[in-house]
Amino acid sequence: MELRTKEEIIIACGTAPEQVADLVLVLQAQVQTLQTDLASALHQVQALTARVQELERRLGLHSRNSGKPPSSDGYGKPAPKSLRGKSDRPSGGQPGHPGHRLEMRENPDHTVVHRPSVCAGCGKHLPAETRAQNMERRQVFELKAYFEVTEHQAEAVRCQCCGAVTRGVFPDGVTAPTQYGRGTKAFAAYCDVYQMLPSERIRELVHDLTGHWLSEGTLYNLRTELAGALEPFEAEARAQLIAAPVVNYDETGLRVEGKLHWLHSASTSALTAYTVHAKRGIEGMRAAGILPTFGGVAVHDGWAPYWGFQCLHALCNGHHQRELRAVEELDQQPWAAAMRDLLSTANEAVDAAVSADQEHLPSELVVSLTAQYDALIAQGLDANPLPDPPSAPRRGRPKKSKARNLVERLQTHREDVLRFLHDFRVPFTNNRAEQDIRMIKVQQKISGTFRSDAAAHEFCRIRSYISTVKKQGLPVLDWLRQAFQGHPFLPGALADEDPATPSRPVSTAPQRHDPPVAALVSSP
Repeated sequence: MELRTKEEIIIACGTAPEQVADLVLVLQAQVQTLQTDLASALHQVQALTARVQELERRLGLHSRNSGKPPSSDGYGKPAPKSLRGKSDRPSGGQPGHPGHRLEMRENPDHTVVHRPSVCAGCGKHLPAETRAQNMERRQVFELKAYFEVTEHQAEAVRCQCCGAVTRGVFPDGVTAPTQYGRGTKAFAAYCDVYQMLPSERIRELVHDLTGHWLSEGTLYNLRTELAGALEPFEAEARAQLIAAPVVNYDETGLRVEGKLHWLHSASTSALTAYTVHAKRGIEGMRAAGILPTFGGVAVHDGWAPYWGFQCLHALCNGHHQRELRAVEELDQQPWAAAMRDLLSTANEAVDAAVSADQEHLPSELVVSLTAQYDALIAQGLDANPLPDPPSAPRRGRPKKSKARNLVERLQTHREDVLRFLHDFRVPFTNNRAEQDIRMIKVQQKISGTFRSDAAAHEFCRIRSYISTVKKQGLPVLDWLRQAFQGHPFLPGALADEDPATPSRPVSTAPQRHDPPVAALVSSP
């Protein structure tokens, strides 16, 4: 029975109370159904709203407010916004920068004298014996590359006394009728592992310079030979990293035999060590052989497996600043901008103290910065409350917003975030490690994958060696030649280094004046 008007209801109440009771029950059931449907609809709307917000947030992420690489920005990359902020210094080289220019040599390889034969005044002949009044010098630096072939002849000589025949001894390393010299090997390995040219392009380059084709098998054998010679370097570099006071760590994907592996790096201003492993986490880190016995400060991005090692930790504030920018821009939360400014101010204070040869910040400044940090953390927690508990029990932890996770991390690891305030050896960011692994991604774009696990390990060892030699300020091609000779560079004992000032041991390699490509000149 359906009652549409007030009169019908009154009549029903007076004449048929049973029908009214039935109607009330029906209406109550309908109200309950509508309430249930409404609650379900509201829950669905909330879920969809949260999903839309999450998708909109993802669309707003780019390389300057997240960990995404710049290559993912595409053609519509945002306008540059440096995390460093503006400086009052002019652009270009700063006072005291050494600079680079072409300097004259006191002993040139060739000297050509240009002497006038006719007087510019009267037109008469100038005798050759006429002494020059003065001389102006100009030098032209020419790049030349060619194969210089040295033939070694071992003569056999018969003794006139006893008749025995004695044959001359070839130099060490001269073992075949024809072979490439150490300079050629060093140049090819440098192009392969450091410049990361594909093997075919290395072959073309050598052919265009010298007219000779290197075989692909030769390039493969050179890498294997060099990696074997660098075993002592790898052991020494690993030992020095374990003893270093501060080391930067990072990892990135690497494909080996078509499968995802992980390249692990450990870096200081003077040393680099790369290793490759099938696992990214603790298993791969243990296999690298540094973190398990490391006792200094490990600088990293806060990835969970790093906390499994018993050493001091320092978090990368470059990551924090990018994440704070995302919270500021996408979530419209003012505390994030204030926290980003506070971290930048603290970093500037440390830089100023280091420039003034101070060993620590004034205690009152540290207390003030820490108090401001805690106050902003409280604001961040208030702006990002915990989600309501689910109506029904669910497995796992409740999902939190990105902003909430960030502020909780900054709160939980406050000491590790601000460690740079108390220990000037600790850098503000983990940029050193990120820079050391950046070019590895280029290798992946070029080759796609390593064809074998052995090739990946050889690449990591040689790349570690070249990176370390360059950090030491030494001539790379010279020390690659020395490695092929069986005498690789071995890093000396490291003192407590200033992160901003790399130690530069004096080279014992012979001094060269040839341009790098002249390493193609063959030598035994």
